[in-house]
Amino acid sequence: MQITVHLSGFTPRLMKPSEQQRLLSYRLGITNVVARPTTRADELSVEEYREGGRLLALKVARLRPRWLAVVGVTAYRAAFGDRKAQVGPQERVIGDARVWVLPNPSGLNAHWTAASMAEEFARLREAAAQA
Repeated sequence: MQITVHLSGFTPRLMKPSEQQRLLSYRLGITNVVARPTTRADELSVEEYREGGRLLALKVARLRPRWLAVVGVTAYRAAFGDRKAQVGPQERVIGDARVWVLPNPSGLNAHWTAASMAEEFARLREAAAQA
């Protein structure tokens, strides 16, 4: 995901996974909807996604970001019960945060290229800059 974040213009250089904390200096934060590591998203249950969505909503209420980006439309649909959600800006707000669903950069998501994912991430960056 680091390359997508960089190619979209969120960071001035390609960052290493170990530099995740440095993203805060760019006013970016990254967390998971579900904290349990898995090889594939389909290893997570609907209940885990829903609980993760509930906990994420509490975190958003506490930290009060202007935007919440959820990577993976399947994760977003399951976590927030929105079966019709598509990649892009959502009507829903969580706390005061506007919501944007981004494509998942997983290798299993083959119909999104690095370039097309970077374009979608850049759309969010541009929207956030205007808000």
